Amino acid sequence: MGFGGISIWSLVLILVIVVLLFGTKRLKNVGGDLGGAIKSFKKAVNETDDKDAKKIADEADSVIEGKVKEKDKV
Repeated sequence: MGFGGISIWSLVLILVIVVLLFGTKRLKNVGGDLGGAIKSFKKAVNETDDKDAKKIADEADSVIEGKVKEKDKV
């Protein structure tokens, strides 16, 4: 028994059919494109997180500076 009722032999048969239909070169290109897309997505997510974190830190600094200035006036 394999993954959810699919045996290993069924998976091998499906893989052979896909290779025969598309060829190894085309599958290699699809795999490379998919890997590049995933890499770009991860990079974009990390950049967004960094920008959000910097924005939050800047806002917190300005709030803290404002409160310090208010205390200095009192």
